[in-house]
Amino acid sequence: MSEASFQTLQIAENAFQAFSQGLRSGDWVPFLNQLSDDFTFWFPAGPFKGWNQGRERAHEFFSLVSVMFPEGLTLTIQQITSNTTTVVYEVQSQGMLKGYPYQNQAAIAFEVRDNKIYAYREYLGVIFQLEPSVGED
Repeated sequence: MSEASFQTLQIAENAFQAFSQGLRSGDWVPFLNQLSDDFTFWFPAGPFKGWNQGRERAHEFFSLVSVMFPEGLTLTIQQITSNTTTVVYEVQSQGMLKGYPYQNQAAIAFEVRDNKIYAYREYLGVIFQLEPSVGED
């Protein structure tokens, strides 16, 4: 592994730990502090669908995530893939989405430049989960 790849992996790993902690606790400050001034992110659904720009927009997005998962969301890493600028985490997520059990597979990509995360992309396995049927035990 080249020095650039190793450094990218270390920066992304620190950011991923802060990201995971934000999902569990709702405290996004440590993650937001690792974002570049020109940070962009892409999400596949909802009011943030598509490309979004800026830390403030990221703060709005992650605050909404915390509202959707008030008890937190836990990630389990399945695989990590990286190169000199990008680290992709394949994860399994588990929690309660507005009171209903939630489980999903996702790929989360962090782009690294100048020791900061300058882009984030998330790809979900299942975007919407059906609520339990009425009368189902």
